[in-house]
Amino acid sequence: MQNTAETGPDAPLDVTPLLDDPHAAYAALREAGPVHRITGADGSPAWLVTRYDDVRSALADPRLSLDKRHAGPGGYRGFALPPALDANLLNMDPPDHTRVRRLVVKAFTPGRVETLRAPVRRVADELLDAMAGRGRADLIADYAGPLPITVICDLLGIPQRDRRDFLAWSDALITPDPSRPEAMKHAIGAMLEFYTGLIAAKRAEPGDDLLSDLIAVRDDEPGDEGGDRLTEDELTSLAFLILFAGYENTVHLIGNAVLGLLDHPELLRQLQHNPAELPPAVEEFLRFDSPGPLAIRRFPREDLEIGGVRIPAGDSVLLSIASANRDPARFPAPDVLDRGRDLSGHLAMGHGIHYCLGAPLARMEAVTAIEALLARFPGLRLDVPRSELRHRRSLRSRGLISLPVAW
Repeated sequence: MQNTAETGPDAPLDVTPLLDDPHAAYAALREAGPVHRITGADGSPAWLVTRYDDVRSALADPRLSLDKRHAGPGGYRGFALPPALDANLLNMDPPDHTRVRRLVVKAFTPGRVETLRAPVRRVADELLDAMAGRGRADLIADYAGPLPITVICDLLGIPQRDRRDFLAWSDALITPDPSRPEAMKHAIGAMLEFYTGLIAAKRAEPGDDLLSDLIAVRDDEPGDEGGDRLTEDELTSLAFLILFAGYENTVHLIGNAVLGLLDHPELLRQLQHNPAELPPAVEEFLRFDSPGPLAIRRFPREDLEIGGVRIPAGDSVLLSIASANRDPARFPAPDVLDRGRDLSGHLAMGHGIHYCLGAPLARMEAVTAIEALLARFPGLRLDVPRSELRHRRSLRSRGLISLPVAW
């Protein structure tokens, strides 16, 4: 692949290699140059930033806005979500971002998350119990998928009967079928109807759950701290974001981590005997194969330079977390899975004011899920040739379609 940063918007980069073999493709791009012109998954042009220092700086640069109102004409098409699902933290700058984040951050503090560890382990053990007698399973469908959806649904207070529908809608949004555009449209409409009805039900009968707490914040009279409260669209969209992001990223984190262990059996055995070493190992799994390869798109408020490349105001900018986390200028021997390396600066959970709100919960779920799995099935192994495994073909998420295992 060639560096197209200097050749202008009429010569966009072919992103097919990023779908087929992303780590090799990003390595070639980093070597060729810091910034490249591409055509994004939505068909619109974008600038792709690949090197660690540039990505880290851009993540915290207030000149790069998440608000789509700063997008230039014709420069961004993106997800066609209704306002009630789109008014969330992924599309906000301060002061709205600061206000909304402050209202929900208490649900995801390390202390609050620690109270969920025992319930998460209980869910993990129940899923493993259901798998144990079969001697084999698809670890994505039978374990990595059901675990986070159960945890997030319990946190929000979503009834058991509604969870299967949510999984189908999420799959339609995460991996849309180009031949069936009506499926995504249906999923969006069904999600909006679901959340609207759920919020109405929680208003009528509040429970001991996060969504009931958020409804109380929305409906209560403004207090003394500047009158912070949520709009109705922000409430609905926040529930959508917590459930959608909390499910997708954690599924991929667990699946990618377990595959990393199966590819490195010596490390797998070490962690079976020393589960206390799992937390730093999970940080290396996050760096090595980030479930979110790209940060949410950004739009310059003004003309600016990244890596010496001029980017006009309003253009779409994509910051490659996956590429930055394998930049040899920051991580020596980046293609080696090494749990002993210095991981203090990896960017898998972001950087700056938009650092992932659910990072403590995702980390705890991954550590708990892997610990329970390794303890239950010490002879865990792949049940198909390694060459048969397939990842979802997506620029925005990095996860396995299935992970057949046996023990």
